[in-house]
Amino acid sequence: MNKSLRRLLTVGGAAVAALVVWAVAVPLAGVALTVQMGGGLQEVGPVSVVVASLVIGLAGWALLAVLERVTSRPGRVWTVVAPAVLVLSLLGPLGRAVGGAAMSVLVVMHLVVGGVLVGGLARR
Repeated sequence: MNKSLRRLLTVGGAAVAALVVWAVAVPLAGVALTVQMGGGLQEVGPVSVVVASLVIGLAGWALLAVLERVTSRPGRVWTVVAPAVLVLSLLGPLGRAVGGAAMSVLVVMHLVVGGVLVGGLARR
């Protein structure tokens, strides 16, 4: 399998994994996945889960492509930068989630997407 196809499947897989977490938490377990946004509350739905996962996945792919052009060890740099970005991304659910259940689900969602992307994009 060529590198681009593998990376495309990784980005898609991250979005699917996030959607699975959402499906288990929201419709099956009944968690109200609500966040504070712009002074109001917003429900996190399946479309926003997929779109956010795809956007961050494509951004990660772009970053890795740049690293491959400008560094001699892009995989090593990726394995430092990508987890750092993942940790920073956790500030969103930790600061904006409404309730402990929503925060837990959003943290798990971030970790699942991050895990798929960190491991999958750099794999040779």
